Amino acid sequence: MQWTLDQIRQFVLTVDTGSFSAAARHLGKAQSAVSTAIALLEADLGVELFDRSRRTVQLTDAGQVLLLEARELLRQAEGLNNRARSLNAGGEARLTLALDEALPYAATSALLREMSSRFPDLELTLLNGTATEVAGYVTAERADVAFHFVRGEMAGSFDQRHVGSVPQGVFVANDHPLAGLDVVRRRDLVKYRQIVMHADDVREASYSPRLWRSDSYYSIAEMVADDLGWAILPVNVGRDDAYDKPLQQLNCPSLALTQLPVRMLWRQGWAPTPTVLWVQARYTELLGTL
Repeated sequence: MQWTLDQIRQFVLTVDTGSFSAAARHLGKAQSAVSTAIALLEADLGVELFDRSRRTVQLTDAGQVLLLEARELLRQAEGLNNRARSLNAGGEARLTLALDEALPYAATSALLREMSSRFPDLELTLLNGTATEVAGYVTAERADVAFHFVRGEMAGSFDQRHVGSVPQGVFVANDHPLAGLDVVRRRDLVKYRQIVMHADDVREASYSPRLWRSDSYYSIAEMVADDLGWAILPVNVGRDDAYDKPLQQLNCPSLALTQLPVRMLWRQGWAPTPTVLWVQARYTELLGTL
């Protein structure tokens, strides 16, 4: 195989401009140079690309088939050049993000769309899980950074940066007895089972003497939808429409629930790259718009 990318480009350009002479003018070359380059390409491929028996140059059947291959080859070559330029400018080849499954999907999806446009050559891997699981992915070096809801103190092996916060509320199934109250007080909540987020070494606030626990907000929401109890959930999780039965947010002013903080964490000794810092800053902005 002796053909070159330059010959392939001249082949495609001849088709796009309609003639050897037009392609030559575009390239600033003599027409004979373009004709010779394509003739050598045909000799190396063993097929005629153009039917030269007519007044205007037209593709042969083989030329039409190979034109598709030629365009794809040039697209891949351009992709290689773009990736090399990005790496030469200090860009990253790969990045693995671990994301808490309960983070607002509207913010996450907007972030990923913008990353696709801003870093088109980045090879991105996403890992999802509970807050504890995504921290474990960083510990195991399966992920470079994690974004998750803060669950108690951070292990000494991590560094962190605050990203934003998400409102939380009290939710029940829409046919739960508490759903019919205009204002719900603590003495009302204690009558019914509370389903609490469980994390190792973290004591969650509980208001009912009857407790169930789970390490997943979505698992808790499913149990609430099954009328197994009430729960404090991130508002985006409680308002999700994916459950068999809709959830209702209660008016519980006496609980004075604070917003759930979200942080980015990474292993100590690993410096966040410019790409990661952009992701952190943009995700902060997106969470702030919710």
